[in-house]
Amino acid sequence: MIVDHIGITCADLESSKRFYDAVLATLGHRRVMDVGVAVGYGSESPDFWLAEPEVEGPNRETHIGFTASGVDAVHAFHAAAKGLGAETLHEPRLWPEYHPGYYAVFVRDPDGNNVEAVFHGATPAGE
Repeated sequence: MIVDHIGITCADLESSKRFYDAVLATLGHRRVMDVGVAVGYGSESPDFWLAEPEVEGPNRETHIGFTASGVDAVHAFHAAAKGLGAETLHEPRLWPEYHPGYYAVFVRDPDGNNVEAVFHGATPAGE
């Protein structure tokens, strides 16, 4: 693994916790640590963190790709995000320009970050 963990700041931590609790559950991840001003998500250890900003100012868009276990998980992630009012940036589909089998969906989280659920083993039929 090239990334140990990643963290982003959120304008509304409670809204972001609701969003990530729902969409990450579809990928088999959960909130594993909560220290009040920051929460960590993962399957066992906190690999992805949300926090309140330490300084005032605009939040910059971040892109995060979350691993999905299959095409169904990509669709479940998308459904959970849409159910919470997230904007769909790119519908679930194969992205052969990245590599064969790359199946992903891209949505905006409550702070405008571009978040993706990706499965690397899809077939040309998208299964």
